Amino acid sequence: MAEGGGIEDDGWHTDLILALSKQKDPERLRELCRGRKIPAENRADIWKVCLNVVGKPDALSTWDGMLDLNEQDMIRDDCKRQAGKLHLSDDDIDEVAREMESIITFYCKSRNEKYRTTSGLTELLAPLMMLEIPTSDVYNCFYALLYKFIPRDCVRDGKPFHLFRLLLQYHDPELCSFLDSRKLSPDSYCQTWIRSLMVAVCEDDVIRALWDVYLLESDPFLIFFLSLVMIVNARDQVFELKSASKADILEMIASIPGQLEADDIEDFCSLAQYYATRTPQSFRKDYYSQLFGVKTINSNSISQALCLPVSVSELLGANQSNHKDGVRFFVVDCRPAEQYNSGHLPTAFHLDANLMLQAPSEFATAAKALFATQKQSLAAGSVAGGEHLCFMGSGREEEDQYVHMVIANFLQRKAKYVSLARGGYQTLHETLSDDLSTGLADHSLQRCIVCTPEAYSEDESYHELSRGGDQSPSDGRTGLVGMLSSKLMSKGANVKEKIGHFIAESSQPVERHVSSTDKQSKLYRNVQPVFSIDDDDDEGDACSVSSSEDENRKESVNLETWLKRKDVFASFECNEVLSRGHLAPRLFFSSYILIMEVHMYVLREISKRPGWAHIQHRHHLADILKITSKRKHPELITFKYGAGNLEDSAIKSAERYLIPNSQKATKKIKERILKVIGE
Repeated sequence: MAEGGGIEDDGWHTDLILALSKQKDPERLRELCRGRKIPAENRADIWKVCLNVVGKPDALSTWDGMLDLNEQDMIRDDCKRQAGKLHLSDDDIDEVAREMESIITFYCKSRNEKYRTTSGLTELLAPLMMLEIPTSDVYNCFYALLYKFIPRDCVRDGKPFHLFRLLLQYHDPELCSFLDSRKLSPDSYCQTWIRSLMVAVCEDDVIRALWDVYLLESDPFLIFFLSLVMIVNARDQVFELKSASKADILEMIASIPGQLEADDIEDFCSLAQYYATRTPQSFRKDYYSQLFGVKTINSNSISQALCLPVSVSELLGANQSNHKDGVRFFVVDCRPAEQYNSGHLPTAFHLDANLMLQAPSEFATAAKALFATQKQSLAAGSVAGGEHLCFMGSGREEEDQYVHMVIANFLQRKAKYVSLARGGYQTLHETLSDDLSTGLADHSLQRCIVCTPEAYSEDESYHELSRGGDQSPSDGRTGLVGMLSSKLMSKGANVKEKIGHFIAESSQPVERHVSSTDKQSKLYRNVQPVFSIDDDDDEGDACSVSSSEDENRKESVNLETWLKRKDVFASFECNEVLSRGHLAPRLFFSSYILIMEVHMYVLREISKRPGWAHIQHRHHLADILKITSKRKHPELITFKYGAGNLEDSAIKSAERYLIPNSQKATKKIKERILKVIGE
């Protein structure tokens, strides 16, 4: 179908007319119109059905027609200005302006609202004035739009912008932090976007195409995700202006919607809906009444939220084994060890919030272990494996302030997808009250803070060292999450030592090749195998942590430029494992292995310089004598280097990396090595 109404499919158009004339069912219209351009002659009828105003009485009939508000001159001027943007003749501009003035005046009188230019009413009304429908229908559509789709308090520091910041922080904490540091709050750049559903910043044809999708989807929160897509897609441009003034950054961001064209809308909306599906849904119920419809008192204040809240019911539902789509959570239980040991989710990772104050270095080590566990759970397809971090406290306000400190710490690390389980363990316990034995692991009636709140006071539970940290893990806590959690139960133990031991225990070598299709006895060279499995007790000593002085001496390069170099045959995200099992700074996926014509480079991101990396290592491919892997950790790959002499197999150095999809990576590396040594 061509824009404006040329019909390609008469059968489809017949179905559309039938749906509009008889059924008037938004769901049916949504089904018919998805992926198609709406004919101009049917747009008004479709919008009216979507806004549920078909057959509504004429509200304007009760009005006396008096234009006598204190702000009347302001209303009249704003209506003339907006009507002048509609590409009409002078006579039509005056007529449309008068009609707009009447509608807005009646709306303000009937709602007892004071008119302000910044309210965006004239902007929101403008697209409706072009529908060629009776004024009574225009008013009903206008009222329905405001009631259903425009958030309340679209003013400076208003609630819609607190919610938008939470969503931006959830999906791109680094960008959010940068904008915060420049004091660029969301209300400074997306206020007009949200209050006018983009009318104030986009061309007329773009708005018609956008509203066609928007009204059919009938999702009042879609405007937040449309705005989110705009700002996230512009992150590179934003970071390029790091040294620019606040005004210059704001000007660039404000210009983004103006770049949209009508043909972009389908992809634009699809991307926004993708972000919506990658976001926990609890915020919709929590904040709907604060932003839309009938205003009610709600204790879940948006402005006071540290991060996006998640209901316990959503948390439990998302992590069911049969849950395939949407968000999956990696639950982080931040309660004291004694509380954790007395009942917790079977898949929860234990990270004692009190370690932040009592033992910061141990907390840092435990946090690294958390990321390691999360990545391995994801790779294994575990029920516990989710990209989205959901932190859980006790549900007792005095204790959970420490949980908030932990969340703030992870946000400072630029961790994506950070949320908080609303109500904590207390709400979890209540939700599972009919089946505690199955829903909770290690549940103890005598020590559980909900079952026996008098068992110990809050102060005792939070400030005493745990005496129950050596309990063996429950059968329900299996796999890597359970093993690491049990290692971290006792606050009195040295967490760093336990994590080091755990990695050592889990990394014992086995006789198998890195590729399941390769034979151990197969010779890669005529003299000896290049790739084999050995038991190397000293491989940790072969790797050492670079000092800050060493880091300063390393060459810095633009990461994106290097990854896109034409001489790069393959590149793999990874994380270097340093001495004694410690992970390299910035945790997982902070390093990259680049395979070039005859060399292997290892780049490590610079934490304080986003987009840049140090050249950490550079090896000739012929110097790679062995590549080994571990059965318990198949993604833990060791490279062993020699002098490149086929007759000299002495190992000069070794490096270890955690590489997701390591089988594919090592296969690529081997192919290039064989090519090099064959030449």
